[in-house]
Amino acid sequence: MNRTVEKDKTLLVEGPASVIVISGKTEIFGHAVRPSSQVVKVVIREGKRLPFAVEEATTFDLALAEKATVEEVVGNTVPQSWVKVAEELLGVQGKPAVAMVLGTTDSGKTSLCTYLVNRLLIQKKKVAVLDGDLGQSDIGPPCTVAYTYVTKPLTDLFNLRARDARFIGTTSPSSVTEKVKEAMASLKKEALESNLDYVLVNSDGWIEGDDAVNYKQQLIETINPDIIIGIQKNDELTNLLSTLGKYQKVIVESPQIINQRSREKRKNLRELGYQKYLRNSKLLSFPLGWLKIENGDLLGLTRTRQSIKEARRIYDLLGMKPLHIAEQSDRITIIIGKKRWINAENLKKAEEATKKKVIVVRKGEEEGLLTGLYNSDGKFLGIGVIQEIDYLRKTLKFLTSVSETIATASIGKVKLDKNLKEVPSFDEENQSEFTTFNKLS
Repeated sequence: MNRTVEKDKTLLVEGPASVIVISGKTEIFGHAVRPSSQVVKVVIREGKRLPFAVEEATTFDLALAEKATVEEVVGNTVPQSWVKVAEELLGVQGKPAVAMVLGTTDSGKTSLCTYLVNRLLIQKKKVAVLDGDLGQSDIGPPCTVAYTYVTKPLTDLFNLRARDARFIGTTSPSSVTEKVKEAMASLKKEALESNLDYVLVNSDGWIEGDDAVNYKQQLIETINPDIIIGIQKNDELTNLLSTLGKYQKVIVESPQIINQRSREKRKNLRELGYQKYLRNSKLLSFPLGWLKIENGDLLGLTRTRQSIKEARRIYDLLGMKPLHIAEQSDRITIIIGKKRWINAENLKKAEEATKKKVIVVRKGEEEGLLTGLYNSDGKFLGIGVIQEIDYLRKTLKFLTSVSETIATASIGKVKLDKNLKEVPSFDEENQSEFTTFNKLS
């Protein structure tokens, strides 16, 4: 349908939708969108809202899906403080300049990064974006930190493709802070190897509580930005910013019309990311000996030197022979069939005799686990989804769109179903409850 919007208004379109500018003059986060002989369609994914700021009367061709919404508001929804911080960023001395954006969940961090990218590109600057938001990653797949170079104005960072990434394997940094810091430092160093003017660093929205503040302090020290841009709704950044005395800091406002997403909507956005990076996937099978497996302890994939005699002793204690057993210095991982069980008393005997914690995992729990894939040089290639670990044939099968030679598989904590929807995963904590299981009928 066609819709005409008058000058000095903003058309807010929430996806899934697509928009074509038929006539007039409008811009999205500083990116001018004009009518042309070659039709330019702006696609808006579900859960995202784009503001079309109208500079002269503009007619739009709107294609709206069932969940899409359209709203007109007076004025430009890009805050004036964003305009000022873009000018301040352009005035930062020394190149390359590193700017880090802080803010809580749904404060507008990604929108601000998009706006700043466009403003810098208009001034012919060379720009990279380093995305550190695991749960709402735009540059790389979900559960990764990633970076890329941006060469032309854009409306959504999601349309970019990662130049390189590091697989973290979870959607929150709270349990993997060291891993995230190391990954961010590595990617920043790599990005700076090119002749850049600016690196924009987007961060996650975990800022409340002592653990979050300590993590952000350490991350800032790691990144060592030339300028910190904080998006503040109320006073949620006050405690954190008060500890950052040596850094140049600028506070900007969160847009009034920012789209507040539910947990379900945020999950839906991640699922679009899985679909993007797993499109046209094929089933691959690898001998376990061909791959370096990272984070495979809970699935019994840690290589151990266990004698046949010791294995038989454990079998006797358990009263059964499992599909697979892996013994480490502090634990023993037991893999059993889907319909097998272990007597609770025998499990207790095995722990007492070996003086080690026994972790029991049923065959099939591995199905759907998200996995990061790397080549022999440690270059991130993409993601995969485990379909099966065949412990008898010692093979690992996963779906992936990666076509290059894979050398390392890093197993994550996120689990997907066959439709690439997130489902509850298992971890070591809930394996300890196995002793309470009754015999399966």
